[in-house]
Amino acid sequence: MSLGSQRSFDDMGAHLSTVPFCVLDIETTGGRAEELGITEIGAARYECGVETGVFQTLVDPGMPIPAFITLLTGIGHATVRGAPRLEEAMPSFLEFLGDAVIVGHNVRYDMWFLGAASRAFGYGDIENRTVDTAALARRLVRSEVRNLRLGTLAAHFRSPVKPNHRALEDAKATAHVLWCLLERAGTIGVTHLDDLLELPTAKGSPHYRKISLADDLPRRSGVYLFRDRHGVVFYVGKAKNLRTRVRSYFYGDTRRSVATMLRELHSIDHIVCPTELEAEVLEVRFIAEHAPRHNRRSKPSRSPHWLKLTAEEFPRLSLVRTPRPDGLLLAGPFGGREAARLVMEAVWDAVPVRRCTGPPGRRPARCSFAQMGRAMCPCDGTLTPAEYRVVVDAVIGGFGQEPALLLDPLADRIQSLAATARFEDAAWVRDRRSALVRALERRAAWRCLQTAGTIRAEGPGGGALIRGGRLETTWPHGGQPPLLPGDPPPDPEEVADSGGAAEEAHLVWKWLNTPETRLVDSDGPLLMPAMPARPLERIAI
Repeated sequence: MSLGSQRSFDDMGAHLSTVPFCVLDIETTGGRAEELGITEIGAARYECGVETGVFQTLVDPGMPIPAFITLLTGIGHATVRGAPRLEEAMPSFLEFLGDAVIVGHNVRYDMWFLGAASRAFGYGDIENRTVDTAALARRLVRSEVRNLRLGTLAAHFRSPVKPNHRALEDAKATAHVLWCLLERAGTIGVTHLDDLLELPTAKGSPHYRKISLADDLPRRSGVYLFRDRHGVVFYVGKAKNLRTRVRSYFYGDTRRSVATMLRELHSIDHIVCPTELEAEVLEVRFIAEHAPRHNRRSKPSRSPHWLKLTAEEFPRLSLVRTPRPDGLLLAGPFGGREAARLVMEAVWDAVPVRRCTGPPGRRPARCSFAQMGRAMCPCDGTLTPAEYRVVVDAVIGGFGQEPALLLDPLADRIQSLAATARFEDAAWVRDRRSALVRALERRAAWRCLQTAGTIRAEGPGGGALIRGGRLETTWPHGGQPPLLPGDPPPDPEEVADSGGAAEEAHLVWKWLNTPETRLVDSDGPLLMPAMPARPLERIAI
């Protein structure tokens, strides 16, 4: 049985004054933990800073105790004669420990032995949180003491109990050191358990003092904005726990980008959100609004592109920077020209769409693409609009209700190339097909949200009101859903007019498609078109 069923202390955000601590120490024969050579266990339990119980027992290790251990601790064979064996002592100790946070000086050593014993006797791992007073002292008072031994720290903090290599006395001396270290930690804003657990790895940089900027952040989901001394937003992020997330930047994150952000940081703004969905959407909106210089991965593209099927007599695919509704079809937006071109090349590979741009019938011979059979082009005037209409219908249908019209030919092409050992060419087609699949799925989801109009749904974290693929408002579980707006929903749009709008709709769609989400009502049908295309997993490459 695992001991991991301890309470969460409000997701480790409990104030230190309310956290139960069990300060412990063990004495051993000095061997390996697997030998279970524990000779003494001592522990003191504290609730709200007050000692509420003491546990102390000698243990017969059932093995020789080296002479140097007896000289160091005073525990020899005569001392442990008649003492309980470890298998008898462990149940009482684990019951005494309960759900408390374990504290020890170089606590990993103690947990090494106690964990091995717990597993050996069928109790599973000891999963209580641990605090190491040696690691805390290294972070808080290293410059004040000659070393970090328990005796040195106990003398530095004038402990009334002097450590003497006996378990209970050492545990009580460790407890005194802990209280003094917690007082020091409080002066730099460490007031809660999660802060304390992270403190030993906190960066010892000149910017650590700025951690106080996060003192007033709530432990709720929301969005945070880092500003420089000019008030300019240079980073936007979301978090389930604002205080914990922001403070984590000061805890051992050695990335150069984080060090740069901390150097520039002057103030922190935040917005509390009732649901995680609202936090995700607000993050996207703020990034689009402020274009923060440090949001490199999630920053909206400076050059979004759309793919258009033109409305010419012989339509062709074209990459455009503005999504004007003057063609037969639009897809996108894509993050840049290369991303859009990858999808266009996938369509070229799937169906023989016209590629030449000259006026029909003005050339004496067909273009090279037509000669190779890669495209149907009206270069020489022999192609009729009726003959070409089959290709146009395949493109429109593929981006609509029948994606297999585009995806299945690509799967056949990959299989054909792989069968002739042209694996590199097959991989190129595979990558184009994957890009096309993503574009089709996002386009279908966008159209579905548009035709559904106004949606009310309840899912993970609470409920949401969505209009035209855009989040209007959210409410927490148990809250009162807003009424549907009286005004009609906006007219459906074929594609999003910006990368930010497309990303927001993608986040909303993912939330709607989680198993926990329940549709309350909507103006129109909320139905995702099927994707009847062969998965590539069935194709041998």
